[in-house]
Parts: sequence; C-alpha cells; structure tokens
Amino acid sequence: VFSDVDPNPTDANVEAGVKAYREGGHDGVIAFGGGSGLDLGKAVAFMAGQARPLWDFEDVGDWWTRADADAIAPVVAVPTTAGTGSEVGRASVITNSDTHEKKIIFHPRMLPGIVICDPALTVGMPRAITAGTGMDAFAHCLEAYCSPHYHPMSQGIALEGMRLVKEYLPVAYDDGDDLEARGHMMSAAAMGATAFQKGLGAIHALSHPIGAVHHTHHGTTNAVVMQPVLRFNRAAVEDRLARAAAYLGIEGGFDGFYDFVGGLNDRLSIPANLTALGVKNPDMDALVASALRDPSVGGNPVEMTAENTRALLEACF
Repeated sequence: VFSDVDPNPTDANVEAGVKAYREGGHDGVIAFGGGSGLDLGKAVAFMAGQARPLWDFEDVGDWWTRADADAIAPVVAVPTTAGTGSEVGRASVITNSDTHEKKIIFHPRMLPGIVICDPALTVGMPRAITAGTGMDAFAHCLEAYCSPHYHPMSQGIALEGMRLVKEYLPVAYDDGDDLEARGHMMSAAAMGATAFQKGLGAIHALSHPIGAVHHTHHGTTNAVVMQPVLRFNRAAVEDRLARAAAYLGIEGGFDGFYDFVGGLNDRLSIPANLTALGVKNPDMDALVASALRDPSVGGNPVEMTAENTRALLEACF
C-alpha cells in the first residue's frame, strides 16, 4: 500500500511511488481513490520500468514514443470520486515541484486495463468534494462540446454527460447516500474524460496553473472560472450552447445556459470567484504565461493571447 499523494500530485510523489513499487517487487498497480490517486497510480505504473526522466514523456508531439511500452505495468483503476474520469484516461496530470506547473504525462498504454466503477465507493464523499468533482465532470463535457476540433462522437457523449450532471449532481449533493444519483455521476465522470479526447480549453488552461501554485481543488477551480470563460468564448459558442441548452431543457439559449451554470454553482456553494476560493496575491504575469503554455489552450474556441488571457484571469477575481 502506497498513499503518499498530494491533492495535486507531484513529481516527488511519483518518485516515492516508483521507489516503493521497485523495492516491493510488484507487477502492477491497483489505483484506488480520486483523480489524484488515480493519476499517481497510473504514473507509477508507467515510470517504474522507464530509464528516462518523467518530463521526457510530457504530452508534446510524439514524446510518448520515447517510452519503453513493454515496461509499462498494468493498472486496475477503482475511482472513489465522480469527477476527473482519470480511470478512462491515457494520461496523468503531475505538478513539477520546481516550476509549480502542471504537466500532462501521456502514453496510450497508461489507459487502465480494468476499471471498477462502484457508486457505493463515492457515498462517503463530503459535500464540497461531491460538488467540486461533479463540476469537474461538467467542465470536461462543456469544454469538449465547445472545442472547435472535429469529433462528433465526443460531442454526443459530452452533451449527455452534461445532462446527467444537471439532473443528478444536486441530488447527490443533497443526499450522499442516493446510489442512483451517485451512479449517474460516476457515468458522467467517465463520459467527460472520454469526451475531452476532442479537446479542453480556457477553463483548464486557467485552473491548472492556479491549482499548481495556490493548491486549490481542481474541480472547484474549474467551476469558479466557468462563467468568466463562457463570457470570454461567447461569440464563438453562442449558437452551439443554444443547441445544448435546448437538449438540457434550459430556456433562453446561451444566456439561459450561462445563468444555469451560475445557479448551479450557487446551489453547490461554489465560491463566487478566485479571491473567495483563497487565491491571495497572485503573480498574474506568471499565471498568464503558464496558462498560455498549457496544452488545453489549443482546444479553446477563441484564440488565447497574453492580452486577452490576462483580462480573462482578472475577471475571475
């Protein structure tokens, strides 16, 4: 058993996990926990047999081909939260302890071979974590749906994932023992991570550096910046989100969808902005630069620049 994982897992966590794996003579990993535990478990299984350093496998170009694929250990993933969908993902998000940047480590064989999704394991989640992880699933679906890349299957999965969150996250938040709601949220989480193969966007480009530097909860950070990003992207996504609103039973097109997101955040006691979330004395220049380096930038429907990204970030405080 290895459980030395930070809420935003780091390279130091990976190093310690690999050491424990090698010293124990293990032949695989059962990753049990929330997104942080799952990401770390996958990274340990990936790195245990590699000779090159972790950052050589960042999700840049074809860097994943540097890995010895035959040395990647098998993973059984058992999620205990309903948000990240890391159990069906081919990557791990790991924070660089030196630069305080989140990096995506990718390889097709990081995809767990077996996944056990048991909603009973999510019953004990506190309400705040239920809300934050649930909004992470919603953010994955929303950004995938709005991404300009071509992937109609992801589009459909994202749309139904948003519907499940809309219907069942408030139920799970109010009654953590409701297994039907917990089960649908677990499905929505897996659907979000499947859908975002199409792309993510500014929500994640902002939340990754904020979480890495200020140690905020990832899903909750996504929820906090969601409405400012919707305003930022409005011109490019207005018609598309009007269609989504119609499917979700929300009146008023884009404006109705925007108001729904704000109402859902209020319903779940999500902080109103990054200041209320606890982000104090931010280095705006560093956050903007880090956001623009994030891989999620490429999937945003509006091109992100130093100028408009800074204005967007300031709007989140």
